[in-house]
Amino acid sequence: MIYVVDSLNVQDHKGLIDEVYKLRKRVFHDRLGWDVQIVNGREIDEFDSLDPAYVVSTDPNGRVVGCMRLLQTTGPHMLSDIFAPILNGEPPLRSALVWEATRFCVDMNTLDMGHGRKSISYVTSEVMIGAFEYAMQAGIKDAVAVIDPVMNRVMKRSGNAPYDYLGSPKSMGKVTAMAALMDCSPERVASIRAFSGIHHDVFGPDPRQTVAA
Repeated sequence: MIYVVDSLNVQDHKGLIDEVYKLRKRVFHDRLGWDVQIVNGREIDEFDSLDPAYVVSTDPNGRVVGCMRLLQTTGPHMLSDIFAPILNGEPPLRSALVWEATRFCVDMNTLDMGHGRKSISYVTSEVMIGAFEYAMQAGIKDAVAVIDPVMNRVMKRSGNAPYDYLGSPKSMGKVTAMAALMDCSPERVASIRAFSGIHHDVFGPDPRQTVAA
């Protein structure tokens, strides 16, 4: 089940966001070994203070099993401020119609490799569906994401292939980073749904979840 937490409803979902930060710490710091900022067992960076929207997947017990952060590109964002070398000197995207998707992760400790609701594949698709449907309702046309080649292959296999790339791949730390573009469109959502077999409404019962941040 997907919840979208933004500046309008974050006061009602502080516990959910706290679990998001803990999951990010387990994934990015503990498992992947990224050089990220850890605060009291939580991975939090400067972009979390800019009123992003969080797309959060929970299991039937309410436990956070996947998440993604969406941030407007009109202000500071990771591609412009952290991963600018990818752009080869070109200016970063600045548009009210483009969001940046970052900090996507799933809980590989509790999910399995199958295809059911408790699988990595299912939760990955559920987060993507939630993010794109929420973005479309907010009038967003495109999303940009800094990904690595592994994620690029996953996206291509799962009906969510980028339609273009910005700049060129660059070695940054332990990974090769690339900037992928995805249209926020019914066709893309339909493609992800067809791959995953997710045909129901993925959103949880929060009447404000579809209000743009």
